[in-house]
Amino acid sequence: MGTDNIRIVKITREPVELYKVLKFENLAGSGGEAKHFVGDGLVTVNGRVETRKRNKIYAGDVIGFNGSFLQIECD
Repeated sequence: MGTDNIRIVKITREPVELYKVLKFENLAGSGGEAKHFVGDGLVTVNGRVETRKRNKIYAGDVIGFNGSFLQIECD
């Protein structure tokens, strides 16, 4: 994982559901599409494939999708 493709994402509260992060960061066109990506095993959390659409995401987690990585931080 290169540092050039990690984007910092700040959330205002934790936890937040995985599919919502994908949707709000425009990695998916809708919540339904985001749920499909997760359910199909296309998303990683902290380096492991995650298939639970409503998996709780906390500060410090790293979400990987389609060659991009999101580092989650909480305000």
